[in-house]
Amino acid sequence: MKFGVVIFPGSNCDHDIIYVLNKIMQQEVVKLWHKDTDLQGCDFIILPGGFSFGDYLRSGAIARFSPIMESVIEYAKKGGLLFGICNGFQILCETGLLQGALLHNDNHKFICKNIFIKTETNNTILTKTLKTANPLKIPIAHGEGRYYADNETIKNLNKNDQILFRYCNENGEITTDSNPNGSLENIAGICNKQKNVFGMMPHPERAADFELKNTDGKLIFDSILYVSLNKMSHNIS
Repeated sequence: MKFGVVIFPGSNCDHDIIYVLNKIMQQEVVKLWHKDTDLQGCDFIILPGGFSFGDYLRSGAIARFSPIMESVIEYAKKGGLLFGICNGFQILCETGLLQGALLHNDNHKFICKNIFIKTETNNTILTKTLKTANPLKIPIAHGEGRYYADNETIKNLNKNDQILFRYCNENGEITTDSNPNGSLENIAGICNKQKNVFGMMPHPERAADFELKNTDGKLIFDSILYVSLNKMSHNIS
């Protein structure tokens, strides 16, 4: 499978995700510079975490207008698989490919720590093989991670099975205390209605290496490959 990782000025998790995909998952990865427009025939595009353009104006607001994003938006609208992590999630909301917005954390501080998330659906390529009963321990690192949307949007996200993950405690219980940033309904990740565009604030690429003593994040990449390879095998047969 060929992954493309878009790199913006200020991206700082690009090499993390490239390392995981290439060295741990053994997949082909290409770097896509933000000023380019060619997606190089990639099967799956990732917008990594970081501080694109220094988070000026608001997180993701300037990156959304990088030349490559026109190609990324077109690719996604045609059904291409697109995944934004942290700042990537913020960028996807700025483009309108994902609904809602990421606001300043309710404590107005940058938060960097391990948290737990609960898988809310198995109906996406990211979550197909995840066990909804088993919370995942994944790091967060953001100052603007508080998911917000109007009531109608929240209602539709629930109705259409678009909520990927919610913040929870180590027992998988969704509580106010387990919400690190004040996100509505403890939302940590969502997808679009067509389920080909995904965004999450926690960093699965930072929990995917045995050297870190935590591989909960790798389970998400395992799911992506499992579904993709099975689909390819089915198409060949």
